[in-house]
Amino acid sequence: MKKILWVITMTLILSCSQESKFQDYDLMKHGLAIKIKAPAEPEVKVTDMGIAKDVTVKKGDEYNIQIISSAATTYDIAKIIEEKKKEVQEGVYFSQIIQEDDNGFVFEKKVNEDNVNYDFRVVKIVGDVEYDFQTGLMGKFSKSDVIDMYDAVR
Repeated sequence: MKKILWVITMTLILSCSQESKFQDYDLMKHGLAIKIKAPAEPEVKVTDMGIAKDVTVKKGDEYNIQIISSAATTYDIAKIIEEKKKEVQEGVYFSQIIQEDDNGFVFEKKVNEDNVNYDFRVVKIVGDVEYDFQTGLMGKFSKSDVIDMYDAVR
């Protein structure tokens, strides 16, 4: 009985600690009608490019997400994801897809055995707006950091 209580307690502690890593973050005040999970008080940089908006949400070296919002040209997320996969697979340093879901994927980029980086793509369509998520352009990210960011926007 004590062993069962210990397992339940540890499970609750671990699940609570994982949930508290990021919190809901509403991007409406930055012009995007979506919410993501983010660390407390992230830095947010918004660039309005007229036909698209580029929003970067960053906290430290482990959390850096770039979101591009623009008018949706299709509502077929599977088609958009296939195009994005093709694009990254044609990249010179593309190595492999690590994880894949209906609206996104995580992939590895390898310059050589000592220089490996990870990235992701996620697509959401809300109303008439397409949101494209990926790691921020600056930085080198571990596999676990990228999976955390990926999960934060899915």
